[in-house]
Amino acid sequence: MAGGRVAMSDGRDPDALLGRAGVRGDPNQDQHFLVDDRVLDRLPTRANGFDTSHVLEIGAGTGALTDRLLDCAERVTAIERDSRLADFLREEFADAIESGRLTVVEGDALSVDLPEFTASISNLPYGISSEILFRLLPRKRPLVATVQREFAERMVAAPGSAEYGRLSVTAGHYADCEIVETIPPEGFAPPPAVESAVVRATPRDPSYTVPEERFLALVRGVFTQRRKTLRNAIRNTTHITGIERPESVVEAADEGLLGKRAGELAPAEFAALTELATEYGDNSRVEE
Repeated sequence: MAGGRVAMSDGRDPDALLGRAGVRGDPNQDQHFLVDDRVLDRLPTRANGFDTSHVLEIGAGTGALTDRLLDCAERVTAIERDSRLADFLREEFADAIESGRLTVVEGDALSVDLPEFTASISNLPYGISSEILFRLLPRKRPLVATVQREFAERMVAAPGSAEYGRLSVTAGHYADCEIVETIPPEGFAPPPAVESAVVRATPRDPSYTVPEERFLALVRGVFTQRRKTLRNAIRNTTHITGIERPESVVEAADEGLLGKRAGELAPAEFAALTELATEYGDNSRVEE
């Protein structure tokens, strides 16, 4: 169904799935199961226009979303770290597994080997949303993810706003991100203490070309000192950025740029700073 339009499904009842699984969500384990049928039915439609031939789902839980993904995808790989739930998924979806349309991977999504998926649609575990997205975004595949609303707002934040940070720059480096829906706590069992939101990330190449690892390291470094000017942040974070000659980078940078703070820089300005760090920041570049 590459690039196809996703149809609404008459999916398994999420409350019935919870009952058959014999589990209750545990907030201490970051378990909040999405039980709103309308939201579950809409989630696959957020992937309209994406290649859904092989969908990756992280945090499959009792399979309410997995069931609906099987209606729109040729193949689904579902990752679940809770062994009880992984066993339940294998039993509940035995036919789909036997036909080769579903693969259940038991393990931590931050460490298991990921397949070559074409899109990811997930209700992400909120406690590790950022780590998961930092792992998924570099794959440059479309994403639809349910996350905390505050987290979603940080993903789409503009430079200079209170929400703008490392996540905003990283997400904006890899994709165009938009909030497509908000979900009240009552849509989950048990209800979380916060509102949630669905984010759609459409990958695209940035307007600049930089060494990616160096760019991301610099962004990560200067945001650890977001209250300081770039001049001081560059000097103080060499253990993160890998810049060996920070004074040379400071001397080469524009004074107006150095007076800004990390939260005021657009991704393209971080790219320009990365170019300076590449040209002036390495000992290997020093002329003998």
